[in-house]
Amino acid sequence: MTYTPVDNALDSSSAARQGAADYPGLDDWRSLPIAQQPTWRDHPGYEAAVAELSMVPPLVFAGEVDILRDRLAQAAQGKAFLLQGGDCAETFAGATADKISARVKTILQMAVVLTYGASLPVIKMGRMAGQFAKPRSSNDETRAGQTLPAYRGDMVNGYDFTPESREHNPARMVRAYHTSASTLNLIRAFTQGGFADLRLVHHWNKGFTSNPAHSRYESLAREIDRAVRFMDACGADFEALKRVEFFASHEALLLDYERALTRIDSRTGRPYDTSGHFLWIGERTRDLDSAHVDFLSKVRNPIGVKLGPNTKPEDALALIDKLDPEREPGRLTFITRMGAKNIREKLPPLVERVTASGAQVLWVTDPMHGNTVTSPNGYKTRNFDDVMDEVRGFFEVHSSLGTFPGGLHVEMTGDDVAECLGGADPIDQEAFLEGYESVCDPRLNHMQSLEMAFLVAGALSRKD
Repeated sequence: MTYTPVDNALDSSSAARQGAADYPGLDDWRSLPIAQQPTWRDHPGYEAAVAELSMVPPLVFAGEVDILRDRLAQAAQGKAFLLQGGDCAETFAGATADKISARVKTILQMAVVLTYGASLPVIKMGRMAGQFAKPRSSNDETRAGQTLPAYRGDMVNGYDFTPESREHNPARMVRAYHTSASTLNLIRAFTQGGFADLRLVHHWNKGFTSNPAHSRYESLAREIDRAVRFMDACGADFEALKRVEFFASHEALLLDYERALTRIDSRTGRPYDTSGHFLWIGERTRDLDSAHVDFLSKVRNPIGVKLGPNTKPEDALALIDKLDPEREPGRLTFITRMGAKNIREKLPPLVERVTASGAQVLWVTDPMHGNTVTSPNGYKTRNFDDVMDEVRGFFEVHSSLGTFPGGLHVEMTGDDVAECLGGADPIDQEAFLEGYESVCDPRLNHMQSLEMAFLVAGALSRKD
């Protein structure tokens, strides 16, 4: 892909308005209602930050985005399954080789379990290399009588509770870009350079299956091992198994950042948001006439929309008309976040109406966000049993309607943190005192993530 750079003769004010590409309607969002945005437009560094982002190389390329759209179309047709996982909010400090590799490794481990257990190709996607901003329920936070701006992710401000840290600083967008670039560089090296060899991925699973709490999964692990050994003994060419496709995604929350990284594809003349392969609109920003929906309707990336329990069928149909007017498989993904108590009641009317409309969207479950509770000792957490109950409900609904449960969107990490209660190797609230590391929402740890993969693989294998 080539892209249209900002003319070097433009001053920073023009660059901030124009971004890196001029395209009809691409800036209509600026005149629409917009939520969850930083207060940095008057910051002295704002226009310089936007101007720099307007001229930097793209993080992803149009051809990669098109490949992902094709893969998601397969999932929408029931021929593949999307696994999307990663941190609730990435941090600059957490972008280390060890933490990135652990996260990628866990996603690959989950994917190999799903692939073998369900006999389906698995699309591997990280909530990575861009997930640096988070919507918040309140603009402010008060501690010990002092009120400061709420932490909105490292792309906006710092987590430390000081006036200097909590200031909305547009220079953080530039740092987020460079951190995303280094993260993507490492991911590409891992997934294309032998790190993702199927034989190694299975070997990583041994630490999981050797745990006595997970003995019920050992038979599946042995089956995978026998299959790989058989293929090896038969002289199978493992070249194709040494590399995997791995896509990057994040919530397209900060439109200053997303617009500045939008480029025009020289092949098609269409705009692509090159900040990530897949972008989604959150539950708090999906109003039909809002800036977020308008902007993302103009770019060629595959788009996701989070749908909560209050979503009406009419809302879903209107979003389809706006974001996927051509009814293009792979273009639109609905990520449902209903909560375990609501999934079996609230999801069927949505699926029924959308299916009846003829639209071919990809249905994905986010079983994390609808099941957030506060532990007795004051930590924001989720119960693993509730998370898995929502997953089961998601599969039950699609089974009853004859539709395809196409994916899993989960907040997880490759580290052995203690943030979500339960699991076969149970985490209790006392473990939070030492093992709680998230700056926003609680994540499944490595063991819980793999346990989920086995349970989902079982559900997929029974779908027929």
